[in-house]
Amino acid sequence: MVNRPKPDDYFKDWKQREALAEAMIPMIGKLYRESNVKAYMYSKPLINRSVIDIMKAHRAVRQVEENELSEFETYPVLKAMTELNLGSCHIDIGKLAVKFMGQPEGTDANAWVSAELQQFIGAADKILNKPQDVVLYGFGRIGRLLTRLLVEKAGSGDQLRLKAIVVRKGKSPNDLVKRSSLLRRDSVHGSFKGTIRVEEDTNTLVCNGSEIKVIYANSPAEIDYTEHGIHDAILLDSTGVWRDEAGLSQHLDCPGISKVLLTAPGKGDMKNVVYGINNDVIKPEDKIVSAASCTTNAITPVLKALMDKYGIEKGHVETVHSYTNDQNLIDNYHAGERRGRSAALNMVLTETGAAKAVQKAIPELAGKLTGNSIRVPTPNVSMAILNIQLKAKPTVDELNDYMREVALHSPLQQQIDYTNSPEVVSSDFVGSRHACIFDSKATIVNDNSCVLYCWYDNEFGYSCQVVRCLEQMAGVNYEVYPTD
Repeated sequence: MVNRPKPDDYFKDWKQREALAEAMIPMIGKLYRESNVKAYMYSKPLINRSVIDIMKAHRAVRQVEENELSEFETYPVLKAMTELNLGSCHIDIGKLAVKFMGQPEGTDANAWVSAELQQFIGAADKILNKPQDVVLYGFGRIGRLLTRLLVEKAGSGDQLRLKAIVVRKGKSPNDLVKRSSLLRRDSVHGSFKGTIRVEEDTNTLVCNGSEIKVIYANSPAEIDYTEHGIHDAILLDSTGVWRDEAGLSQHLDCPGISKVLLTAPGKGDMKNVVYGINNDVIKPEDKIVSAASCTTNAITPVLKALMDKYGIEKGHVETVHSYTNDQNLIDNYHAGERRGRSAALNMVLTETGAAKAVQKAIPELAGKLTGNSIRVPTPNVSMAILNIQLKAKPTVDELNDYMREVALHSPLQQQIDYTNSPEVVSSDFVGSRHACIFDSKATIVNDNSCVLYCWYDNEFGYSCQVVRCLEQMAGVNYEVYPTD
């Protein structure tokens, strides 16, 4: 990456870059709305971001590329993109700009970008022949975050369309208004990015123009989705009530539902998928699939990276996990061991099945991992501590450099993020779209033993992994730049 000289006047430089970031917003939006081209900055989406968000995304590149990337470099690259007839794709304009910076001085940006993105020019505008209907069964923490993500990703409306949410009727006479309020305001994730209109006469929420029917039912058997104009839908079950194929098959008996995706570890022979690792097991004929757990999604990519490079003899996974709605706010009866004690006042030792669940995604690790979990008094963002015996003896720097490369330039870049800041804490990772964030400053290596610390937003990061599974089940497959 080319070194950029420091400005003589930082304030003037800021204002110039601010103006460029402001000019980038309509270009990013137009590419998305009209051509379904999604722009990223080192895996971070730029759609619907503010001027400051875009500037911060540029500034963050210095952590991973160890150099500056500014709007002066990305603006001409983005502008050149808008002049091309691009089809549906995902383009990391940060990495595109960095590559352009390495070209000989005087290289024409328009000609170079056109040649670099040649494979995307004139591509088919539509990935699906018709929009894929989606139904959410359950509207708790994960259900509401999935709603936010699906509304955000609606784009031109010709791919995934959230058509309905299924809940039990609450005791309040203004149930719909209360549920819309929970979607609009979130104590952890902030306010909904957009507008929500409540149509009580039709039990509909209109979120950024997307009409979402709220269906009240006590069981799947009560619902005929075709009566609501829903056909061949993929249903996401986030209730946790049913986790085997027999229970989840109830959804398939409902008219209008063709497939089911479970947002929890599945039992029995159900396919448990960690996107980025074993999502190739999802076949068009599959009717029921599990997206595994948040912890399994967090640790599996890092373990896969370690296994590929160094080999793994054995290991232990300890998760420091934020409390969940399953725990009691104050001491009260609970069927689970220790979970009856106050979640807000205690660290609670409990079990996790994530270590065993990893072997469903990586069979080579069968019998090599143990695991436990400590629930702690924070509402979101957890940490996985991996104590691993490797087959090799890397140094701390070698291991960190490898994980940095994996996070930036490998097929796991959506799953693994990387930080080298010595000041980050859990709240800094609220809203992360990665399955986990590798904390390089905490890495410990002793001979062939290593201890690695991986943060993860157990709500939002996991929800992003679920949506990635959903897109594959629906046949939504974007061309991506860069390909590695």
